[in-house]
Amino acid sequence: MHALPPTPVKTIHAVFLDVDGTYADYGVVPEAHAQAVHAARAAGHKVLLCTGRPLSMLPAHILAAGFDGLVASAGAYVEVGGEILMDRRFPEEMAARTLAALDAHDAVYVLESPESLHVPRAAEQRLREIIEAHFSQRPDGRAAGSSAILGSLAPIPELPSFAKISVFEAPLSVGSIAAEIGEDVAVVENSIADERRHTGELFRRGISKADGVAVAIGHLGISQADTIAFGDGENDLEMVAFAGLGVAIEGSHPGLLELADRTALPPNRDGIASAFAELGLI
Repeated sequence: MHALPPTPVKTIHAVFLDVDGTYADYGVVPEAHAQAVHAARAAGHKVLLCTGRPLSMLPAHILAAGFDGLVASAGAYVEVGGEILMDRRFPEEMAARTLAALDAHDAVYVLESPESLHVPRAAEQRLREIIEAHFSQRPDGRAAGSSAILGSLAPIPELPSFAKISVFEAPLSVGSIAAEIGEDVAVVENSIADERRHTGELFRRGISKADGVAVAIGHLGISQADTIAFGDGENDLEMVAFAGLGVAIEGSHPGLLELADRTALPPNRDGIASAFAELGLI
């Protein structure tokens, strides 16, 4: 009597999805993407968001599909199963240096923390104009995605605590401002990029989405080889390079396309849903 062959063990993957330009299109999640997340989790895989947005900029409609956790603030914040695993912010002295440089140049910026978004009072009206103009570029002309930012704004408190800063307008490049602040602050493009307005994101040097991914999979007990990461921007470079399988959205940052293992269609063509099916996640 022959022994039955062993039942193959199914590989459980940890899938990390960037939000803007990957999972969502101008802040709106395609229904096919939400359904793909449901199906992948039902199949046993772990699906997490991995975004430059802070938790305070993730409204219910983006989280509605249900996720096993999230990496936010471009890797500075990690939450899995409702447990906060990492929450790294600007130290007080670095924060003061950074705000002094931004204010000296009359920059339009938002301080981002898990709890809240803060804008200088003098810059709020200009910020609202920039945000509404960006999100109205959707093919249907709706600016629905703007509420995630505009609906959460508050004045800067006396002792602000934040993980990252998004600069939406400045009289010189954000890289030049970062150089004035010091080597401990770095800069990347943001999802509302516009060279004429000098946009970008300031963050603590040495922190990336890959750090957040490593913390999350360590908690989940999933190996690096069994991770899949999807992204489209400059702040996705380390994450896509770190993952066992890195996927760049078509039309992504050139450096991301070069290092990714494969590409996926953009969100306005249900790219995540198609890629999940092709990879056998659903």
